[in-house]
Amino acid sequence: MSNLPENVPSNDPVAIPEKRALIDRIVDENKHLPGATMVVLNELQSQIGFVSVPMQQYVAKRMGVPVSSVHGVISFYSFFTTNPRGEHTIKFCLGTACYVGGIDQVIEKAKQVLNVAPGQTTPDGKITLEICRCVGACSQAPVVVVDDEVVGRVRPNKFPQLVRPLQE
Repeated sequence: MSNLPENVPSNDPVAIPEKRALIDRIVDENKHLPGATMVVLNELQSQIGFVSVPMQQYVAKRMGVPVSSVHGVISFYSFFTTNPRGEHTIKFCLGTACYVGGIDQVIEKAKQVLNVAPGQTTPDGKITLEICRCVGACSQAPVVVVDDEVVGRVRPNKFPQLVRPLQE
């Protein structure tokens, strides 16, 4: 484990031999491709579900690129996350139309119902709340994206009904 970054938590994918083997395979299969950093990180996000800071350090070292290059990709694209997500994600659109339409009240209701804030996952691992920018459904504002489904005209009093099936 000497090629691992220092102070890696025991539950981080790079500290788990099976996951580290998957990371190694993804890096080895793609590091020669144009845009390899993006390809590798995209595949890691898809296969593991997130790209932790120790994973970023490990991948940078294996690919022979600066950690700042890997972190730059992760922090620029909202698709990437550095923490595990829940089984379901609920994204709140903060585009202008949604903001004016009252998405902030929907977010407040979500915080009350789920006891977590955007950027957090419920303790049972079922639901992660996230913030996003315009999803292109401005005529339906305010909008949330539940997993990959755009749900428009969401009102705070309807949020519990929206989330109930995800909690089962």
